[in-house]
Amino acid sequence: MAKVIRFHTTGGPDVLQQEQLEVGQPGPGQVRLRHEAIGLNFADSYFRSGLYPAPLPSGVGTEAAGVVEAVGEGVLTVQVGDRVTYTGAHNTLGAYSTERLIAAAPLIKLPDAISCETAAAMTMRGLTAAYLMRRIWPLQARNTILLHAAAGGVGLIVSQWAKLLGLNVIGSVSSDEKAAIAKAHGCDHVIVYQREDIAKRVREITDGVGAHVVFDSVGKSTFAASLDSLKRRGLLVCFGTASGPTPPFEAMQLAMKGSLFVTRPALADYIADPQERADLSGELFGHVAAGRIQIEINQRYALEDAQQAHRDMEAGRTTGSSIFIPA
Repeated sequence: MAKVIRFHTTGGPDVLQQEQLEVGQPGPGQVRLRHEAIGLNFADSYFRSGLYPAPLPSGVGTEAAGVVEAVGEGVLTVQVGDRVTYTGAHNTLGAYSTERLIAAAPLIKLPDAISCETAAAMTMRGLTAAYLMRRIWPLQARNTILLHAAAGGVGLIVSQWAKLLGLNVIGSVSSDEKAAIAKAHGCDHVIVYQREDIAKRVREITDGVGAHVVFDSVGKSTFAASLDSLKRRGLLVCFGTASGPTPPFEAMQLAMKGSLFVTRPALADYIADPQERADLSGELFGHVAAGRIQIEINQRYALEDAQQAHRDMEAGRTTGSSIFIPA
């Protein structure tokens, strides 16, 4: 029997309940996977709250790493004993479990240099950082970026990757403690937004020019400041909604603020193609294995502590990456 975290109704962290379920044997195109580590991501709360719809009762979590224990008919990409990781959306929902059945298609084989704990802490965050750095905009050395939530899981990877590309990185964070973490991971300048005006500071740092690109995973509370921080013909990348959905805006605002661009990408559209997923994950794994990018696992939880993990995450008490260790 597998231990599984599920919810039967949407709501706050208290709807998450541990249950025991029989996993069974994999069907065609599936594998049975034993999890060694599971990723905790803000998107998990979107499914739990109902922002992202899911049929009820539902599992939760879309990222984990482990060992293939059985393969179904027609599976040729992995075999029993392979160490793999995965991330996604609805097609991988149910990661908060000790064991599960999952389609083989989204699985990514792990190189020997990457542990399952590291993989669970970085697959979603790392692939997000990979497409932000390598697919969204033709970033060039000495370009300036503004990175919100710079001490978060994605933020720490993006800031390190950005320095590899020679970018000038301005991070925004909520506290002095997080500012120190962001600085230590590559941010050239850090704005503590609770006491500083983000757009004003960006203009000061850039001699009035503004940032080429703003990477905003916060959403509602930072959207206006993000637009005001951009240089003429700059790009705002809205890739998360930690503070709530991005507010509606008039397209004419973009013209009045300097012919700006806005995009709202989703990771699923950058890893849907197997070759692109392999290219992005290969580059990510290479940086991590070589030590050019450090993955910070700053919180570890038992699977039965899922409610507390979600409370900590939503209260902003976490930094870097958080994982569950199933037992």
